[in-house]
Amino acid sequence: MDDLYCRCELAAWCPESSFNSRRSRLISRSHVCDSVCPKLKPTRNSASALLPQWTTVTLPTHCTATAHHPHCDSTHHRVMSTGPADDGAVTAAAQPALYLLDYGGGNVRSVINAIKAAGCTSLKLIESVDDFAKADKIIFPGVGAFGFCISRLTELGFLEPLREYVLSGKPFFGVCIGMQCLFEGSEEAPGMAGLGIVPGMVRRFQVRDKGLAVPEMGWNGINVRKHSSIVQPGTSQRYYFVHSFIAPPTPENSDWILTTTNYGEEFISSIQKGNVLATQFHPEKSGEAGIDVYRRFIFSDTMTPSAEECAAMTIDPNPAPTALAPRVIACLDVRSNDDGDLVVTKGDQYDVREKTDGRGVRNLGKPVILAEQYYKDGADEITFLNITSFRNSPLKDQPMLDVLRAASERVFVPLTIGGGIRSFEDSDGVHRSALDVASAYFRSGADKVSIGSDAVLIAEEYIKTGVKTGTSTIEAISEAYGAQAVVISVDPRRVYVTSPDDTKHHTFKTSIPGPNGEVYCWYQCTIKGGRETRDLGAYELARACEALGAGEILLNSIDKDGTNSGFDLGTETTHMHTCSLSPPSHTVSHRRHHFACVPGWWSSWRCGVDRLSLMSALDVVQILSRTSSRGCQFP
Repeated sequence: MDDLYCRCELAAWCPESSFNSRRSRLISRSHVCDSVCPKLKPTRNSASALLPQWTTVTLPTHCTATAHHPHCDSTHHRVMSTGPADDGAVTAAAQPALYLLDYGGGNVRSVINAIKAAGCTSLKLIESVDDFAKADKIIFPGVGAFGFCISRLTELGFLEPLREYVLSGKPFFGVCIGMQCLFEGSEEAPGMAGLGIVPGMVRRFQVRDKGLAVPEMGWNGINVRKHSSIVQPGTSQRYYFVHSFIAPPTPENSDWILTTTNYGEEFISSIQKGNVLATQFHPEKSGEAGIDVYRRFIFSDTMTPSAEECAAMTIDPNPAPTALAPRVIACLDVRSNDDGDLVVTKGDQYDVREKTDGRGVRNLGKPVILAEQYYKDGADEITFLNITSFRNSPLKDQPMLDVLRAASERVFVPLTIGGGIRSFEDSDGVHRSALDVASAYFRSGADKVSIGSDAVLIAEEYIKTGVKTGTSTIEAISEAYGAQAVVISVDPRRVYVTSPDDTKHHTFKTSIPGPNGEVYCWYQCTIKGGRETRDLGAYELARACEALGAGEILLNSIDKDGTNSGFDLGTETTHMHTCSLSPPSHTVSHRRHHFACVPGWWSSWRCGVDRLSLMSALDVVQILSRTSSRGCQFP
């Protein structure tokens, strides 16, 4: 056995070592992770050294070999891709001709990185109609609006070739809009036909009367409805969803349904029939569980399990409804320090300078390194907020673009970028629209963009005129990429009043009295990092931005920032009586000992927050120690 080019999983039990029930992936020739029994580790670069005294057999591709070693009993060697070798050894066959269909609609970089993480090194992009015939398998990820997707496929000349490919029976994997396009049409684009392969119409969530926000955004479970080699029953894994429109289950499409999920109502979360697979959730943003879905699709010869495998699977005909879980989000303020290095920092009521004589920028670490650590610790999302510099020319903001590209190679949960998302005149005199800026960030690895000061000014104009121009930053990005891609970031501060009649702004009664004993207040919006106040309340801002197409709001309490005094729950309470934007994130900086008072952050969710943004590594580690891995649970 001189060669071993298999991608596999090795689960070994050895009575003579502590490596009991450990797993290891063999990524290339004679490579073994440290978790493999020491008796099996190679001493030289050959497969014979890797597997001394093992009984080997030549197997067809994608099956399980069972071998026995004198020191490790009952070891299962699952070979993902194998083929016969001249000497009878187990070797890998060529990887499938895997193609990705990119129509220019979102964060394809993350999909490519997830596919690479799954072990595929032969991915190609479809560049012409001829490539459909060359493909053994196609992955079609979609982000944004149904109409934009169908229109782009038509413009590129790909719509009919795609339909013919799917109908040919060759393996196909659609993601999000890539699943919705398989249906007959969508309410999102009246009169525009889909591929018409799966019966039924896609429609908007009908959950407003249940007090739920649209879009659904976050980690939810799945209920498996039939046997599959890709997604198996009994899993407790959660996957990342972000969508406003659903494919409802009907008798006509029942034979397509692989899994369903609940969010105020039941909807199809994945379909499979023959070699056609599609998911409403985003595997590339669902951590290791999502990467495993890609891996199974890429390296399996068939998505239909054998009769023996089906017999071993138990499917619950009446499963309990799934539930959307609250999210823990690492929110990183990024800027250059006095030496020009890009660092993560944190302010005390927005002052990021140390209190020492030097007054240097507070340095908490490197953005990509911290983001990767948060991901490994179980954070549900990562947000980068570019708080200073580079803003005069966002498209030349190479440091932040590089941060996104590097982070998307290591982090497989959603990434949000904020700072400088607006229209501007470049230094070369060329006008750059906000959509151009957002597109550059999406292509570099972002899943959402956060709009701050510009959102306040846009909301003011909309409230003044009542006119949707279609050209504002919020409207343009939402039209192209969907409401779920637009986050509004607002920095409000409390303004106390004696009575609600003393102001035109929406007020509420507060449990934190003002300096003169006032029991009413409203939240005033600020711009330019809190340096300039505006005559606009957070209540009015949220309503206006929802009308313009935003999908989520990020509330940053200036009054609580850096004070170590807990959350400002008034902002969330106000928001929940305002609109149906995805419930707000509340950013706050704590230290580990402050989480001894757990009700502080759980009460945020009880007030309506579905995501908690935290500003330091200690915050994330401490919160995650109290929750399940991804998609945390209520205590």
